[in-house]
Amino acid sequence: MKRRKGFTLIELLVVIAIIAILVSLLLPAVQQAREAARRSQCKNNLKQIGLALHNYHGAHSVFPAGYFSYATSTGAGPATANIDPLTWDAAPGWGWGAMLLPFLDAEALTGQLDFDAPLWAPANLTGIQQKLPVFLCPSATGGDEPFTARDAAGNPLLISGSPVVLGRSHYVASHGQESCWGDCGSNPAGIVFTDIYTSATATVSINGNASAVADGPFYRNSQTRMRDVTDGLSNTVFFGEHSSRLSEKTWVGVVPGAYTHPEFSTPENGPDAAATLTLVHAGPSGGELDITGLPIIHPVNFPTYHVGQMFSEHSGGGHVGLGDGSVRFVSEHINLLTWAEVSSMDEGELAGEF
Repeated sequence: MKRRKGFTLIELLVVIAIIAILVSLLLPAVQQAREAARRSQCKNNLKQIGLALHNYHGAHSVFPAGYFSYATSTGAGPATANIDPLTWDAAPGWGWGAMLLPFLDAEALTGQLDFDAPLWAPANLTGIQQKLPVFLCPSATGGDEPFTARDAAGNPLLISGSPVVLGRSHYVASHGQESCWGDCGSNPAGIVFTDIYTSATATVSINGNASAVADGPFYRNSQTRMRDVTDGLSNTVFFGEHSSRLSEKTWVGVVPGAYTHPEFSTPENGPDAAATLTLVHAGPSGGELDITGLPIIHPVNFPTYHVGQMFSEHSGGGHVGLGDGSVRFVSEHINLLTWAEVSSMDEGELAGEF
């Protein structure tokens, strides 16, 4: 009788083990290749946004405001302004991302929106829910679908009895070192850091004017021009990443009475006012101290995990867009003072290489 050729059980197990080893060696390489592609797409998105910002400036001689709000120095205004009694955020609320739509090949959506009306007006409720790939990083987890604006308690925010559903963004604009969220309204004055090296502070009058506090290019009703960036466009961070894994951001704008809520909790993290739907800051900011009483500077992925900081899910750091339109990957281990230096636009803190 002829013996049949074949594998013994031991030989079969050896082959299976070898295949398993090869797959385990190949899988990380595949994952790295996919992340490299996602990272490249994210960088390209930011380049498009940077180009759109420059085209907007070319058309209007000014960069778009962080968000547009009824200007009041007393908290008073017409009922149609829908002024938040605490923050003084008000209609129309449109943010920097919405202003860039005509320069991001989104003319069709632009035509659907009534920018003369509040973003939450009935005519706008469908358009503001749109998912726009240019505002979404492929590496960001936590969702890319529209989300419902929430109040301070975390419940759906209702305006005229209806919720406001906003298109999501994984990119945010820079308010600078200082923040002016809930304290840029009913608080008549605020404390700002005048020297990031000595932590010297001063008290400034606000009266609803965010420019009294902000030292970055984007804030409520900002009108930043290129010539205002005296620290240099190539040395100033204009925008960067914020993954939905930390908190929800939008390309649409700011809704009075809304709050941004963290998706996970840390000792230094909690809900913050509506301006953080579109804006973040670097620190130090007056009143923002760590548990030891020291001012906080939070670069990309800093473990304070504020809803008002940049946050990326790329390994080792995140992308930022500079004022000259270039995009740079910044290490999450960047020197804290260097991060503060490149986040302000006119403090005379000229950073070196970063």
